[in-house]
Amino acid sequence: MPYEEMKARTIAIAKGKYKPSASEPKVWFSSIKSLANVLSEENQALLQVIREHNPESISKLEQLTGRRISNLTRTLHTLERYGIVAFKKAQAEAAVKTKAVRKSGRAPLKPVVMADAIDLKLSF
Repeated sequence: MPYEEMKARTIAIAKGKYKPSASEPKVWFSSIKSLANVLSEENQALLQVIREHNPESISKLEQLTGRRISNLTRTLHTLERYGIVAFKKAQAEAAVKTKAVRKSGRAPLKPVVMADAIDLKLSF
């Protein structure tokens, strides 16, 4: 759906003027290019690492992938916006062992893959 239409639809939903049906898509992309960027081979590999290794923090994911935390954080937040990834608080035992907790006093966020598959519907 073009961006302007997505924006108008979102505003109508927020104002209560439009109620989407249960069968309507939950995630919209403005172009095939934006879809391809989000679901790139690199991002698919990242999702696979998260699924297989279940890292307790983004720092652990950095060690597993060799990607910088800033890059991972940006990518994970993009995937989160589309409902593909969510962040959970790390378990207490694992959190206490990390440098992030010792420095900030907060538990690190654990990336979790929320989608096992994506059904694609294209309109022309």
